[in-house]
Amino acid sequence: MDLTQDFTLLLTLSVSCLILYLSLKKFWSHENLPPGPTPLPLLGNVLKIGRGDIVNSLMKLSEEYGNVFTIYLGSFPVVVVTGYKLVKEVYLDNGDDYLNRGDMPVWNAFYKSYGLIFTYDIQRWKELRRFSVSCLRDFGFGKRSIEVRIQEESCCLVEELKKTQESFTDPHQYLSRAVCNIIFSIMFGNRHEYEDKDIGTVVSCIYESFVIISSAWGQVYDMFPGLMRFIPGRHHKICHLLSNLKQYVDKRVQMNQKTLDPNNPRDYVDAFLIKMEKEKSNSKSEFNMKNLLASTMQIFFAGVETVGTTLNYSLLILLKYPDVLAKVYEEIDHVIGRNHSPTIQDRNYMPYTEAMIHEMQRFIDLIPMGVPRKTLKEVKLNGYTLPKDTNIYPMLTSVLKDPTCFKYPTEFNPENFLNERGEFQKNNAFMPLAAGKRICLGESLVRMELFLFLTTILQNFNLKSPVPVEELDITPNVSGLANFPKPYKIAFIPR
Repeated sequence: MDLTQDFTLLLTLSVSCLILYLSLKKFWSHENLPPGPTPLPLLGNVLKIGRGDIVNSLMKLSEEYGNVFTIYLGSFPVVVVTGYKLVKEVYLDNGDDYLNRGDMPVWNAFYKSYGLIFTYDIQRWKELRRFSVSCLRDFGFGKRSIEVRIQEESCCLVEELKKTQESFTDPHQYLSRAVCNIIFSIMFGNRHEYEDKDIGTVVSCIYESFVIISSAWGQVYDMFPGLMRFIPGRHHKICHLLSNLKQYVDKRVQMNQKTLDPNNPRDYVDAFLIKMEKEKSNSKSEFNMKNLLASTMQIFFAGVETVGTTLNYSLLILLKYPDVLAKVYEEIDHVIGRNHSPTIQDRNYMPYTEAMIHEMQRFIDLIPMGVPRKTLKEVKLNGYTLPKDTNIYPMLTSVLKDPTCFKYPTEFNPENFLNERGEFQKNNAFMPLAAGKRICLGESLVRMELFLFLTTILQNFNLKSPVPVEELDITPNVSGLANFPKPYKIAFIPR
């Protein structure tokens, strides 16, 4: 019996020493990376990160270790980059060196590197990006036709908000459905009524999975993906939600296949199917069903929740700042009036509203950590040598709140985008959706949607809160991959 116990103890010690050695060896192999907190074997720097508060934790570490530092998320090192100057170097000045997608285990567990946005295959990204940019441009991006669609959907949104009959309601469901219909029209060629079950399923799957991924569950999953597969928790719901979304997309793709006219593509899916047929003899073609389904889902994620959450958060902030809201109302009444729908052209004569919308995006800080990048080769950054395949976190929050770039970096104030004459003034540090070649595909669409949806809502409604202004909390409810506002109620009072 004693011999068995001794053997078991010896075996346990040996395995423990082996794990410790391998962990330390991994750390030692990265000893030339920028400085950072000393990692623990296996755990890395997890104890340095507040529960569910990775964004503020990383920003506090930057105060101690500088604008470029290394942190270990589990056993994997990540180089964190902060401040406008250095993030600009990653995105723009030397952007080609950082074009690859960084490791995102929570996404890769489902997508397996397929699709346009979350692929780690740089050649796949280039081909799908080139096709998607051209295709989306053909179907209205940046053109008058997409503006008309947004105007029409804005009118539908106004009618839905009128049905609330001035009662206090959660605005997110209405705003997300309006934005989702714009993406539906581009991807599938049609929109849905707001009470339709399919649009409810799509919006719910996108929102819920994004919230979980941004929460503590998603953050821990990214640090310990192997372990978290066996631990119960909310993170397991992500795959279920994405699977539901995939089922819907698959159903819509099959519908397109049955009615496809190769000479008359109606939408993005049609164009992709036609491209698949043309390249069916090429065994290495990236135009296959896996990439079609993954790209379509990922465009929905990028196109729906970014704008939907920004609009939702914006209404809460406008409730909190009635003086700003009053100035926007005054400008809308003066420039647009009540007799015609807002147009993109109106933006040129509405500097305060334009500044307010830019300030909303800056202050909301929707994607505070950026989306991870990875070096394509050995690079120099701020005096450090980063090996090929180094994961990079370009902290967009540090750019949008850089005190050297904005007059009021930590508070909501449209004057951050106004000059002394009250004219709208651009700012190079305004990069809410990143910058460079891998920037969000629909950046121009986002700007158009935010202006047209917000001005149409405010043209038609006064906003009312069920609680006093001082009780409104505009700090994020969840802050990780994305920032989400705390749930709130609002009443839309016809003007």
